[in-house]
Amino acid sequence: MAKNEVPKGEPFDLEKLQTLFEMMEKHGLTEVNLKRGDETWKLRRGPQETVSMVPSTMPHPAQHPVAPAPPAAPQQAAAPAVESGPVIKSPTVGTFYAAPSPDDPPFVSVGSKVGADTIVCTVEAMKVFNQIPAEINGTISEILVKDGEAVEFGQPLFRITQG
Repeated sequence: MAKNEVPKGEPFDLEKLQTLFEMMEKHGLTEVNLKRGDETWKLRRGPQETVSMVPSTMPHPAQHPVAPAPPAAPQQAAAPAVESGPVIKSPTVGTFYAAPSPDDPPFVSVGSKVGADTIVCTVEAMKVFNQIPAEINGTISEILVKDGEAVEFGQPLFRITQG
């Protein structure tokens, strides 16, 4: 094993990681990619600062900008407001994202059929993107929040029509 290699399965040295961030800032770098065995680290700084640590054999998680993006072109027109029906609520405080990344289509839209395990959105809390499952079978009848909007614990995100 070379002098600077870390044995497989060992975590990266956080002091070295901090030094790497400082070097990126000093030299004006916005992105660095590191690979060791089946582990890949991608460090970005600036408007889309992201640190992801995933084995390269697994799909990469969605990446979102840290700051809310400017309003995008309007998505398909929402159906008329439905006054009743079950709702999917936010399990945490954070930022609501309708799509896996800014360039991807939304997870669901009005009229989408969902099952209990269907991912309907992500809620980002402290740079962790939590995938939110529907936990109910039905059809999305109303989207109650906008992409990039802050949400509270228990806040209704979607209204569902069952049947």
